[in-house]
Amino acid sequence: MQYRTLGHTGVQVSTLALGAMNFGSIGRTTQDEATALVDAALEAGINLIDTADRYSDGESEEMVGKAIAGRRDDIVLATKAAMPMGDERNHRGASRRWLVTALDDSLRRLGVDHVDLYQIHRWDPATSDEETLSALTDLQRAGKIRYFGSSTFPAHRIVQAQWAAREHHLGRYVTEQPSYSVLQRGIEAHVLPVAEQYGLGVLVWSPLASGWLSGAIREGREITTSRSAFMPERFDTSIPSNRARLDAVERLARIADEAGLTMIQLALGFATAHPAVTSALIGPRTPEHLAAQLAAADTVLPADVLDAIDTVVAPGTDLAAHEKFDTPPALLDPALRRR
Repeated sequence: MQYRTLGHTGVQVSTLALGAMNFGSIGRTTQDEATALVDAALEAGINLIDTADRYSDGESEEMVGKAIAGRRDDIVLATKAAMPMGDERNHRGASRRWLVTALDDSLRRLGVDHVDLYQIHRWDPATSDEETLSALTDLQRAGKIRYFGSSTFPAHRIVQAQWAAREHHLGRYVTEQPSYSVLQRGIEAHVLPVAEQYGLGVLVWSPLASGWLSGAIREGREITTSRSAFMPERFDTSIPSNRARLDAVERLARIADEAGLTMIQLALGFATAHPAVTSALIGPRTPEHLAAQLAAADTVLPADVLDAIDTVVAPGTDLAAHEKFDTPPALLDPALRRR
């Protein structure tokens, strides 16, 4: 396992981090299965675990808490808030009112008195940066969080939040958690340069592109991944963007074969090769998934392999831009581009 410094915090984290989104009902995992995954990940050298209140409506946090009981101080523990938690209109977003409540709920579910990294799950356009940063700064001073960060923020919102922190003398986001993979490289054009400029740690999610880069999806095979079962439109190869992904996967598979790598090693090695990236979040559902992903822990792709990948998906390009959560709304809705 390799380790890198998380932004300018001085905290050392593994280049592969355990994402717990699949713990609970989303991934249909039991507590025993989740604990076994945590045990194996820690044994392999992973020291960062990332979850969120939204994952399985809090069940993921509960499972993580039970799995790390007795060894919490050896783990960099991260969670997130801001996504809806139920139907009540104020049980979401990045207001002080909700973040104070949401954090207490997360601490209770996790069974801890603080988290190392508290992240705003999505930018909340209804709440000012000053409101959110003020609440997070107070929670940090109270000892309930050590650091705070953003997740899937557009580049201009990352910049605005940095300026708001400076203007109002508040704590600042020290990390960003964006989606990034060989097939979705758009953040190379905007988010990653901004993260480097401000010295943010970057924890990338979906480096296997929802299973497209796992090796299980190939030309001529029926797509039967768990994601395809509840997100079929993202895997329907009659849709042009999905067809483009499948074509890219076939070319990438040849590159991996020639380099003596699995597709997972190629994908994770690519994600952690960018100098702005600190860690790649893996989200295994089974021990077999975890073992295949841990095999990439020491993968360093040589320049010729990275150059070959660039010929398949150009730098800064998203093959499915409509699936990006940080795309400005006006690019997706024509009505917002017209007076």
